Amino acid sequence: MIPIQTNSSFVERVLRTPGFGSRAKLESLALNHEEPLALLQAVIDHKLLLKEDACRLWSDWLNIAYVDVLASGITLEAAKHIPLEIARLVRAIGLYVIDGVLTVAMATPEDGTLVRRLEQIAQIPLSPVFCLPCEIDDAISIIYATERSIADRLLELERNALFAEPDLAVERISELAKTETLVHVLNEIIHFALRERATDLHIEPLEIHSRIRFRIDGTLRDVLTFPKNLHRAVLSRLKILSDLNISESRLPQDGRFSTPLGTEKANFRLSIVPTMHGEKAVVRVLSSATRRAMITLDTMLMSQRILVPFRRLIRNPNGIIFVAGPTGSGKTTTLYAAIDEINSPRINISTIEDPIEIPVPGVMQSQINPHIDLKFSTLLRAYMRQDPDVILIGEIRDPETAKIAMEAALTGHLVFATLHTNTAPQAIVRLMEIGVEPYMVAPSITAVLSQRLAARICDKCKESYFPPRDVLLKYFTAETITDIPFYRGRGCAHCRHTGYRGRVAFHELVIITEDIRQMISERRSVQEITRAAFKGGYRPIRYDGLNKVLLGLTTIEEIEENCSFDLAE
Repeated sequence: MIPIQTNSSFVERVLRTPGFGSRAKLESLALNHEEPLALLQAVIDHKLLLKEDACRLWSDWLNIAYVDVLASGITLEAAKHIPLEIARLVRAIGLYVIDGVLTVAMATPEDGTLVRRLEQIAQIPLSPVFCLPCEIDDAISIIYATERSIADRLLELERNALFAEPDLAVERISELAKTETLVHVLNEIIHFALRERATDLHIEPLEIHSRIRFRIDGTLRDVLTFPKNLHRAVLSRLKILSDLNISESRLPQDGRFSTPLGTEKANFRLSIVPTMHGEKAVVRVLSSATRRAMITLDTMLMSQRILVPFRRLIRNPNGIIFVAGPTGSGKTTTLYAAIDEINSPRINISTIEDPIEIPVPGVMQSQINPHIDLKFSTLLRAYMRQDPDVILIGEIRDPETAKIAMEAALTGHLVFATLHTNTAPQAIVRLMEIGVEPYMVAPSITAVLSQRLAARICDKCKESYFPPRDVLLKYFTAETITDIPFYRGRGCAHCRHTGYRGRVAFHELVIITEDIRQMISERRSVQEITRAAFKGGYRPIRYDGLNKVLLGLTTIEEIEENCSFDLAE
């Protein structure tokens, strides 16, 4: 028996947990971690239990609910009930208010005295829940980050006389990029981007100053400007994080970096390009950064006329299903939702990605590595010898990968893949354009789903209105026009006065019929294939967009911005 009385009850629970790791390792950790929370963290760090299992075991021991704050929706209004200094001191953060009660994530929710003191400070009844201390620390950094806090950090940096020197040597820039103040500045920027749900961060040099912009809900928004003399140091810090050459400023560079986020890491992709006024950096926030729960097909708001056949198609034993659309249109998210729907112990599912965005339990996921010539085609050939049932290919970029994917579909495997095309019918022709023979495309492809992402109307400030007749005539014939209410957002604090918060997807689905297969074999044009698809029930993406407008999910303006008008419609 482990001679640590304060932890013995928890230790016994761990030992009885299915899937538990090493007893000897646990005994060693218990001897070296007399503080209960330290032992819990050690159990997770040494992978004796999955974090979710360990935390739920701990919360059951406390008889208090467990919440992963980094995967939960924290409202700013709830967080404001507890001042930043207090939140950091006692490791507590407000999550949301329901029926006049503030749910607070705490490292020590069993401390009744602390809960009562927080109630006095917050001036509202509290419902404490448990969360790991490291996750509360990171959640506080994210939720309390503001433009003002970033501006204050930049001002502090500007006051440093070292940054006033116009031409610093590379060695000096490297030293400055590692200073504590600059590290804090970049951390503040990243945390604020995560809080604002940004997908991309743009750090851009202009003529007399530099600026930071975030892409939120598909739209670029100005965040702040900062002195030009700090720009090179900020870029150098990003290069150091990404293991790039800080002395190179004439050529484009690409890299990746990670920052700790709770018990895991937030992952980012960096692109740097030289411009007239200096180097511009764009940081892509990868899906795993915010650690949100995986989106399922049920929560994607896919129209029933598309969802029902798509669900049937992903259960086919063989064939290839493409998801098409431009960069950033949510193709990978849809593919994850599809494999999550069919995932089971009876099916061997493997993925080839660049990068792996969301870990999927029970799925073998591999990431390409161009530096060692580990390409999509190389991994796909290897997986074909791994007895696969389902293969997900992050992107088909070259004829070799496309041909192997087609061969896999023809030899009894179900393949999911993405393509960059504007419409679903174009994806079919695109395959032949990159060098795949029609005799391989025609029998292997089963369907193409194309999608776009549009901004979603903010639920807090949504209002109905009746558009003028000339606007309605763009979407309806004169005979069918009635008093149809449309919706828009007035703008409020919840959506930063934009009227939009979140995204909604528009879809179009082409199911490959025998007529279309014959057209593919005959190398018919995309216009002819589109007309044949119409006969099979295909409707262009604007049709689905209009349905989402009538449901009050988005606006007419979003249809115009995200869906091109095709004369074939």
